[in-house]
Amino acid sequence: MCVLFVGLLAGSLLRATSVAHAHADPGRQKADRKTAQQEVAQGASSARLQPDGSLSDVAGSSAHDIWAVGQQSVWDIWMNRGVITHWNGTSWTEVGIRGDTTGAGHLRSVAVSSANEVWAVGEGHDGLPYVAKGSRDGFDRVTVPQFRTGDWLGGVAASTGRVVAVGSRGDRVLMAASSGPAKGGTWTTALGPEGVLYGVAVTGKSDGWAVGDTGDQPLIMRLSGTGWKSVHLPSIEGGYLRDIYVADRKHAIAVGGVYRSSGKIVPLVLRWDGRRWIRSDPPAKQAELYGVTGDGDGTYWVSGYDAGHAAEGFLLRYDGTKWTTVRGNAASSDRTVRLQAVTHVAGLTLAVGHALGADDHYTDLVERFGPPGGQRGNAAE
Repeated sequence: MCVLFVGLLAGSLLRATSVAHAHADPGRQKADRKTAQQEVAQGASSARLQPDGSLSDVAGSSAHDIWAVGQQSVWDIWMNRGVITHWNGTSWTEVGIRGDTTGAGHLRSVAVSSANEVWAVGEGHDGLPYVAKGSRDGFDRVTVPQFRTGDWLGGVAASTGRVVAVGSRGDRVLMAASSGPAKGGTWTTALGPEGVLYGVAVTGKSDGWAVGDTGDQPLIMRLSGTGWKSVHLPSIEGGYLRDIYVADRKHAIAVGGVYRSSGKIVPLVLRWDGRRWIRSDPPAKQAELYGVTGDGDGTYWVSGYDAGHAAEGFLLRYDGTKWTTVRGNAASSDRTVRLQAVTHVAGLTLAVGHALGADDHYTDLVERFGPPGGQRGNAAE
């Protein structure tokens, strides 16, 4: 194993929005397992972004305090604009970034540590990674002096006053962290092995995970008291991981895919049993998996895209024993739906992404899943 990032987070209490990672949520209620087994699509709508908008990530602290990030004007690489939007239980409202003349491009990940401290990371139009911190009152760009032009960030995890982001620099993984009273003012960065990291989950000062790939194999790194280490995985040629959720020290799940020589992608799910990562076998055979979350009590939800039902939102649910496929309502056969992230908060399962129409225009999409007969649209209208 390669020991990395030694001491970067030692002594700091890091938790990514409750127990797990950037897409999970604090204060969530444990799911009723009997009800959850009957989960269905309850409604789909939009956060009402500007034309060609797409949502990349979602996280929340309650059913009335949910955040999503993404981009608008997707097709214009120079003019696309990062977006941060907030659900207050009634409506979505875009929250701006103050005083930044260069502007954010694609924002890829969001983490909620409290009602007054939300973090978003992605790309800046100045060529540097973009880090923003704020609340409903507005966001500010956070300067990280160690970043270089061309560095890339894919995931973020945060607790009050502490944040960790992961990505890549050139052909090596990049980790950046800040802790202490400065709340983002003092940063430390480090490089890891060859590859790129997309998702991060940090559950304490001596336990955390980050996932990605080496270019031809999936990559998982673990945070312990001595720093970040790459861990042993089954050999999976063409495999990659995009997101991770950690329930506790003995239970975690990471999702992604495997590129086949035919050009098709098959789903990849790895589960942590406290000793090793084991490959799981979900029911979908050619789906692309993007996001994962859980209820902290053994149930997990995975969002993605199923080419066999391209016009419908696609969600997998795993109760620790059985996989179930849950599909959204197909509004039109002339669209392609990708749910890029999912969160579970206070009994609500909410997935975000986009629908790509036959005219090649994007529309941001918010889909709500829950038991039959539940109130439709509470977080999707």
